[in-house]
Amino acid sequence: MNILVVNDDGPPSQHASPYVHSLVRELQASGHRVSVCLPHTQRSWIGKAHIIGQTVEPTYYRPPGSKATPAGLAPAAGEADNGGTVHERPWDGGQDKPEEWVLVNGTPASCVQIGLHHVFRSRGPFDLVVSGPNYGRNTTAVFALSSGTLGGALEAAACGVRAIAVSFAFFKRDTDHDRAVVAEASRHAVRVITALAAAWPADGSVDLYSVNVPLVAGVAGHKTVWAPVLQNYWRHSACFVEVAGASASAIDGEASQAEEKLREGDGGEASARPQIETKTEAKTETDGDCNSLRHSLYKWQPRFDDVYQSVEDAPAGNDGWAVREGLTSVSPLKANFFQAATELHGTELQLDAILQPEPKPLCALIAYEDPYVQPILLDAVRAAVPSGYRLQLLPASQAVDEEPASLEASLAMAGALCPGSAPPPIVQVAAYEAVDFAYAAAHPSSVRINSYVFRKALIRKHFLASTVEHWVAKRPTSMLARHVRRTESFEVDYAEFLDDALVEAFDLRASLEANDGLPPDRRAWWILKPSMSDRGQGIRLFSTMDELQAVFDGWEGEESDDDDDDDDDDDDGDDSQENNNITTSHLRHFVAQPYIHPPLLLPATDGRKFHVRVYVLCVGALQVYVCRDMLALFAAAAYQPPWVGAADGSSEDDVDDADRLARHLTNTCLQDEADKGDAVRLFWDLDFSSSSSSSSAIFDQICRVTGELFEAAAVGMPIHFQPLPHAFEVYGLDFLIGLDPDDNDRATAYLLEVNAFPDFRQTGAALQSVVAQFWSDTLRLVVRRLLGDDDDDAGRLGLLVLVKNLDLGRR
Repeated sequence: MNILVVNDDGPPSQHASPYVHSLVRELQASGHRVSVCLPHTQRSWIGKAHIIGQTVEPTYYRPPGSKATPAGLAPAAGEADNGGTVHERPWDGGQDKPEEWVLVNGTPASCVQIGLHHVFRSRGPFDLVVSGPNYGRNTTAVFALSSGTLGGALEAAACGVRAIAVSFAFFKRDTDHDRAVVAEASRHAVRVITALAAAWPADGSVDLYSVNVPLVAGVAGHKTVWAPVLQNYWRHSACFVEVAGASASAIDGEASQAEEKLREGDGGEASARPQIETKTEAKTETDGDCNSLRHSLYKWQPRFDDVYQSVEDAPAGNDGWAVREGLTSVSPLKANFFQAATELHGTELQLDAILQPEPKPLCALIAYEDPYVQPILLDAVRAAVPSGYRLQLLPASQAVDEEPASLEASLAMAGALCPGSAPPPIVQVAAYEAVDFAYAAAHPSSVRINSYVFRKALIRKHFLASTVEHWVAKRPTSMLARHVRRTESFEVDYAEFLDDALVEAFDLRASLEANDGLPPDRRAWWILKPSMSDRGQGIRLFSTMDELQAVFDGWEGEESDDDDDDDDDDDDGDDSQENNNITTSHLRHFVAQPYIHPPLLLPATDGRKFHVRVYVLCVGALQVYVCRDMLALFAAAAYQPPWVGAADGSSEDDVDDADRLARHLTNTCLQDEADKGDAVRLFWDLDFSSSSSSSSAIFDQICRVTGELFEAAAVGMPIHFQPLPHAFEVYGLDFLIGLDPDDNDRATAYLLEVNAFPDFRQTGAALQSVVAQFWSDTLRLVVRRLLGDDDDDAGRLGLLVLVKNLDLGRR
């Protein structure tokens, strides 16, 4: 909670204000944000007064450090001074700002007004005002009506802020400043405060509470009871005594000293059972006429005989009785001198039933910069918050000097960083450029970011080819050997250097030379892909060297400034069928693979080719999960073999013809919205009855290939794929289902590519629930890992299937 603390005893002092620092420390230790505004000197017995015409001037108190004894309690021999320091101006020394309280030359009610509306306005709004703890009890009407501690709470209630007045009642001179007793009372007071705040009536029936905690050993184990304020009156005793033969200056004592003597002297609180005067004889005025006035001085020196006698005479159950019996009393009040919630009087306040552990903060910075995904992520992170935690969504800080926005700055902006406390757990989901890798590396136990730093081994097509090649070279029977087509990688800066670039592409050159002179339907066909492009850009089919050369020559003749941004890490971008050309010099890395023919074609799909989009989650270093809800993305036109429409010398044919590519490219971002129709379907809704393989068999292949692929990258290419224990990442893997003519037309899932930050928008509105479920399962798992829950029971994974669990030795 955001709490303002005031009192009427002033700054910490062994004589007048021994308890306030102890209570503030306990509130801070419980995770509350505490601001303190106190009178600069003792203002006891002043009620809810303001001083008319006064101009209030603040000073600034800096309490001792956390290792010192709380200010107000006497340090033991050899301990450092714990008095704190007072300054005329607030701290302006920059870094390492100390804790600082505000002192004002006003009343407790003035402290409330100035604290709420002025000096701490930037920290508001406040959830609660705590007034106290008072040096002495505030039980019964006689004490309460004059109490500055109650006055501060009443002022807060009058300002519309919930308030609790806390008073510490003592009984013996040798225990009122005992460290252990005061510390226990402070901890118990914080429990009561937290319970009352958690169960505050929503019907407006209570404005404030008056809490009296007895300073007795073991108070935390004693009952806390609802109690009415005992209605009592001054009777025989008075608040002043006549002083004859002395000047006012001679008898005026320091206010703090007078309060201490009042509380601890004969007839005061420190008397376990004060001597009660039961009979007062009438005095007869003999010095002159009874109607004449006589000048004298009157010293404020109340005796509490009437107060204590009223407690003795009253039935059990009131606040004075409760404190006398060593119990903590709680009195609900309205800010109009009415007592509230009278139906509770005489019953016990069930702290354990009300006081659940204060929810711990779980921070999240969600800034995915995609209107399709952003609301999904917000819903998912809200659903991922476990019991005992509360979600705090952080604002995104601004990038500085081209550095990514700072998580630490976002935490500070939200007030989520407490000096001296460990930073709260935080999950960041943002674009790659905005991920705060530095903060995550410095706080690995409390942060989860949504990207690894290095993952080129997977998301760059020529790196992916190298990853698979190195892995398969040592493991010829690997799943990757059969489910990833062999790849030829080469670099081309300009079309005129293509022939030189293929010098070491032995298999490709041999195939193209063998194709020369053969009719198109007898050639071995290849597919060309720019390594660093996405969304189907630059993909072409070819079978001869002339066709390949024509592709590169065509690109150089059609260079466009619109293609300057085609080297992003993800498959995000504008939906445009026309933007399908590239600039060779910008994307000089290319891969060529044998074209997969024939693909699996299914009934009720209009003979269209499709590929399977698989969402994959990687967590830490390293667990790999496949989302069971896979998607099937269909080409725009019915499939025909690659040689249909291929250039064979006829002017009517064009290798780059868009209609021809529409039969082969299944990337839906190349399709106009009007033509997409049912281009995206659930994989499990497809009819595999005409295939020799079932959907489950294909899913099994995909899971096994995915698991081994990430293992190959993590183990075989550790420079270019470095899973981090404090990170997770989501990928989109694309598989094409081809028919293997050498294996009775068995359906085989071939890996096409791996995309970081996949373009979820291509899922479309109809199947948005698939993306929502995937992110929900993802963030639930990530949050559990962050909070130390490593239970991977399948029932808690939703639609995620664990396909690889590696221990890379990174912690």
